[in-house]
Order: sequence, then structure tokens, then C-alpha cells
Amino acid sequence: MDLSRYRRIATLALPIVGGMVSQNVLNLVDTAMVGVLGDAALAAVGLGGFATFMCQALILGISSGVQAMASRRKGEGKIEETAHPLNAGLCLVVLVAIPLSALLFFGIPDGYPLLNDDPEVIALGVPYLQVRVLAIVFVGINFAFRGYWNAVDLSKIYMRTLLVMHSSNILLNYVLIFGKFGFPELGVTGAGIGTSLSTLIGTAYYIATAWRIIRPNGFLSGGLTRTTISTLVRLSLPNGIQQLFFASGFTALYWIIGQVGTKDLAAANVLINIMLVAILPGIALGLTAATLVGQALGKSDRDDAMRWGLDTVKVGMVCIGLLGLPMLIFPETILSIFIHAPDTLATARLPMMVSGVTMSLEAAGLILMNALLGAGDAKRVMIVSIFLQWGLFLPAAYLLGPVLSYGLLFIWIAQGGYRILQTIVFYVFWRRGAWAHIQV
Repeated sequence: MDLSRYRRIATLALPIVGGMVSQNVLNLVDTAMVGVLGDAALAAVGLGGFATFMCQALILGISSGVQAMASRRKGEGKIEETAHPLNAGLCLVVLVAIPLSALLFFGIPDGYPLLNDDPEVIALGVPYLQVRVLAIVFVGINFAFRGYWNAVDLSKIYMRTLLVMHSSNILLNYVLIFGKFGFPELGVTGAGIGTSLSTLIGTAYYIATAWRIIRPNGFLSGGLTRTTISTLVRLSLPNGIQQLFFASGFTALYWIIGQVGTKDLAAANVLINIMLVAILPGIALGLTAATLVGQALGKSDRDDAMRWGLDTVKVGMVCIGLLGLPMLIFPETILSIFIHAPDTLATARLPMMVSGVTMSLEAAGLILMNALLGAGDAKRVMIVSIFLQWGLFLPAAYLLGPVLSYGLLFIWIAQGGYRILQTIVFYVFWRRGAWAHIQV
């Protein structure tokens, strides 16, 4: 890969990586704060976080649709129309998210015990999840903006907004979890309130920034046509369904691990949050690949689009492989920051080493998946992702965990295996190039 292409990837990816690393540093800070409250609190926040992801997953697919359309318009030179998909995305989010939040809020007390039957986890998790779902509309708006900023080479705005949002979250969580500066000590519920309020702050920042700089690109002044909305739905719905099944699968995984034991569930929550610090830069590189592929296809240069996908994979495998090394070499040192019970620490040690080994190939799969989404190939991505997760991995996890009692380690090995298989399938799709003929 020549140096100019590396610089192009780095220019787009570094702000996204910075924003996503800040997001996961925040998650780790939250985990460290809540970890002081014990295993039940860790389990409740971990399960509640992925249940929140499941509840809002369907509207998160709008981000990929906005990005695919806006990057294609930019590649075609239609700068004045690049914000039209964003306008349509914001309208769809508001129409779907507000009634969804109301429905979920009142259904959580009855539904949460289906996820975990530990009375202490239920008592802590129900109010946490209720507070989190009230912010779904703001999460959806933020993701629509994320897709737009990344599509038009303004990922620095995405990074700045996340820094504002996450700084607010750290402060709010500290104040509300532990009852500082005269506020009540709300514990796990305080963590949920802090996260929701910081999401609202991020939404306000995005809207103010967009009003200031992208009105000439059509922000809030066009795009609500039948063609734009139908294309956005066609591109977003498969990804939204995929996100829903992925999040539901993670919630099911939490349930499966919960059947093994609360100690294992607490360990899994910490493992996942640590893993995301390393793997989300791979997702950031995937978003970069989606932009570069979309812009190249807008210029009708399919060979260049193919190269952008593969070049970004090379960068991602090296970078994420390096980030995985500390997980392999110093697992106990890292885990001891978040886990204080010796038995829970011992449970998490070997699974963390497995994650360190598989990180590089998992990152390649995430990059190729996002590159395919940037080309509009959302339907095939959806089918592969749902089948491998629900048809192979989750049945294997249930068999290895609750049925055969092999524990968290073998569940984690199965998870790494399924993600490597997914990487291989997406690589085959990318090399065949059928995605280059999709109209966006």
C-alpha cells in the first residue's frame, strides 16, 4: 500500500478511533466505579447495557444507511444533497424511538426477570434499564449524525462530540453513583441517569454544530422525498435487524453465562468492556472503510473501492493485534483494576487471553462488514451475521456452559471461533465483488 493511501485512512480513522477509545475508556471508568459496589452491581450494569443495546438496535441501522448514501452523494459531487439522507434519518428516528421508549419503559419490570433470576441483580437492573431506554431517541439521533460526519470526511466533529459527551458522563456518574456535591447516592441507578443525560448533551451539541456548518449541504431543508426515504429504509432496515439480533444474541449470551453463575456473569461483563477498548478501533476503521468505499463507488471506480477495503483491513489487523497483546501477556494486571474478588479474577483470566489471541482476525471481520455496508450490501451481511451467531455460536455456548458445565473459558473460545469464521465469509464476499453493482 502506498503512503498516500495510508495517510488517507489515518486522516479519516484517527478521529473516529479517538472518539471510540474515549467511549470505551468511559465504559471502563463506569465499570470501575460500579465494581466497587460488588458482583451483583457489575452483573446488573453489564446485562442492562446490552439489554439497552438490544432495545435500541433497530434504529441504530439508520447510521449505516445515512453513511452509505451521504458518502455516495459526496463521491458523485452532489455536496448540496449530502445532508438529505441525514434529514430523513432524523425523522425516522423520532417517529420510531419515542413510542418505542414508552413501550419498553413500562414493560421492563415484567421482562427483566426473564434475563436473570438473581433477586439482587433484578432489583438493581430494572431501574437502571428503565432510565437507559428513556434516552433511545437521543442515541438514534447521535448515530444518524455519526453516519453523516464520517461520510463527508468530518469525523473530527464526531470525536469532539464524544469527548464532550463522555466527559459529562464521567462527572455525572461520579456525582450520582456516590452522592457527591449534595446529590443523593443512587448507586447503579445513578450510573444509568448519568449515561442518559450525557447522551442528551451529545445530541444538543450535534444539532448546534450541524446548524452552524452544514446548512448549505441541505441540513433541515430537503431529502424527505419518497425516493430518499425508501432508499434509506432499504439500506438501514437489514442492518437494523442485524443489530437487533446481534444485541439480542449478546443479551442471550449474558443469560447463558448467568446460568453458569453470577461470578461468571460479573467476569464476562468486565471482559467485554475491556475487549471493546481494543476492538472498537477496528469498528472505527470499518467506518472509515465504509466512507472510502462509498466515495469510490460514487466516482464509479470499483477497483479503487476494492483496494480501500483490503488496505484498511491490513492496517486494522496490525493495530488491533498490537492492542490485543497486553490482554495475552498481562491479563491479571489489567483485570485486577476492575475485579476485586479473587475467584472472579481467576475465572476471567484465561478467557481474556483468548480474546488477546483472536483480536486481530475479529477486527478484520468488522472492517470488511462495514465496508460491505458502505457499498450497500446490507442484506447479505444481515443473513451471515444472524446465522453464525444464532445458528452456530449461541447453541454451542449453551451446550458448553449450562449443559456440559465447561464454564466461561469454553464459551469464550466458541465466541472467538465464530467471529473468525465470520471474517472468512466476509472476505470471500469482498473478493467476489458483487457489492460493487448495488445502487444507492
